[in-house]
Amino acid sequence: MRDAQDGNLLDALLDSWQRNNIIVVNLLRAVPEGGMEARAMPDSPSVAEMFMHMHYVRLVFVSEDAPEFARSLPEKEWAAERDRGRLAQMLNDSAKAVCDTVKNRVETSPEMNLHYDHPILFLQHMIWHEGYHHGQIKLALKSAALARMAETLAQTYLGRDPGRRVMSGRIVRGVAEKIGAVLWYSDLHGYTQISDNSPPEQI
Repeated sequence: MRDAQDGNLLDALLDSWQRNNIIVVNLLRAVPEGGMEARAMPDSPSVAEMFMHMHYVRLVFVSEDAPEFARSLPEKEWAAERDRGRLAQMLNDSAKAVCDTVKNRVETSPEMNLHYDHPILFLQHMIWHEGYHHGQIKLALKSAALARMAETLAQTYLGRDPGRRVMSGRIVRGVAEKIGAVLWYSDLHGYTQISDNSPPEQI
């Protein structure tokens, strides 16, 4: 009876991990056009780099704690992979490596080679680590969306070039700049008659 209960608990835990990976992959697919380059701060990793980091960390810990389930590691931990299909496949592969590791070690020997006293602690670490990066990715996407909105408003009300200059910090309150300009005053011949005889939408 105990073995059956333990088996049901393990299945539930592995199902939680698989659901976690589905959430990660769905988040990847939901990133808007241009969003893979978004960053929460200028020196923060990009969205693309964080997805690769999650994949990399999974494989590093598997290789160190259960080498028999190791997969080939990417050349760089923070590489900016922009092919979403390829990145989704990588995440699915590394998720399976974690799942196979935990299942095997729970069913055979609960000892891990290096970092953890029990494979469930390994699984726990993977889930909270990725939950942290979920938040970072969403913050980066929100920050990028707000920046685009602010830039659009600035360009709408100030003009394209002044708006860009304000958003880049090149124009600040109280600082003046001399520019060369031409002011052209002119009148449209017959405008009074045109405005009297034409509907407003044609003026």
